[in-house]
Amino acid sequence: MSTVQTDWDRLFRRARAVARHAYAPYSGYYVGAAGLVDDGRVVEGCNVENASYGLALCAECSLVCALHSSGGGRLLAVAVVAGRNLDDLQPGKPCGRCRQLLYEAGGGSLRVNEHHTVREMLPDAFGPDAIR
Repeated sequence: MSTVQTDWDRLFRRARAVARHAYAPYSGYYVGAAGLVDDGRVVEGCNVENASYGLALCAECSLVCALHSSGGGRLLAVAVVAGRNLDDLQPGKPCGRCRQLLYEAGGGSLRVNEHHTVREMLPDAFGPDAIR
């Protein structure tokens, strides 16, 4: 069990800051995510849209890529913010695809936006044990 403490204010600040880097020319909907790793690092991600809508990347997907490209580890907590007004981004809920990615990166006990676990958001999740 990790002894790393979650500073939710810091995570939300980082999520709001990285949302400003989102590439959202089609929807105008900006999403930022910041995650606390079990070694104390914070990784971030923002949404990246594409003219071929199905190729868009969610902020949480970007965050999981940042986790692995910076050395891996286990996510303990994730703050997600979203909205059309960059000066008033509010906590947002990950889509189903992102819930699955977060489950893989942090397990069912991973906290999302302080008040929920991935297990609560994705009951009966499909995880690595299902394919072993």
